[in-house]
Amino acid sequence: MRAAGGAALAALVASAVTAVALAVAAWRRARPVREVLFFPSRPCCIEALLAEAAEPGAPARPCPCPLPSGDTALSRLVRRLLSARRSLDLCLFSFSCPQLARAVQLLHRRGVRVRMVTDAQYMGMYGSQVGRLRHAGIQVRHDQHSGYMHHKFAIVDRRMLITGSLNWTAQAIQSNRENVLVVEDVELAEFWCESTSTDGNDTFSSSKEV
Repeated sequence: MRAAGGAALAALVASAVTAVALAVAAWRRARPVREVLFFPSRPCCIEALLAEAAEPGAPARPCPCPLPSGDTALSRLVRRLLSARRSLDLCLFSFSCPQLARAVQLLHRRGVRVRMVTDAQYMGMYGSQVGRLRHAGIQVRHDQHSGYMHHKFAIVDRRMLITGSLNWTAQAIQSNRENVLVVEDVELAEFWCESTSTDGNDTFSSSKEV
């Protein structure tokens, strides 16, 4: 009897521990994202992230590149972008990082609505990925203000704001001291779009299509 009672108690304790662990995990998943990414980021391979986003659940394929995979500021930024399910709004002064361009193109192919506003003078610079994105069918506009369109932010699903000092260039990512704030807040994300107005409309409406 004692053995049976002990086994029952052990099973009950194990069940309670499991329930608590699941509840904590669910609570952590439900918490709004609050994250700061600091650059420069060490070189890393993001092929596994892109492959998983393109084919969820598919077996991982080894990448022949010599770069290590791992948790870096760049991989975290890519992971946040790839979390988009409905929309991705980009407002970027300079965009020449091929890895980030591939992530954006992947979202577009997956059916995510991608819109981009950039600076009229910098979108044609050597190495810019803007033309590549436009040719892929992504809506690209340039700002009509006389000064630089100097914003550097992205909005994921109208709920997550990604903003900071970082231009989306290899130079900034690998060499510069930069920061990126990631905040999951619907009201803040909406406000960010509306407050970057140049003529009373949001940035994406007040720009010119290219």
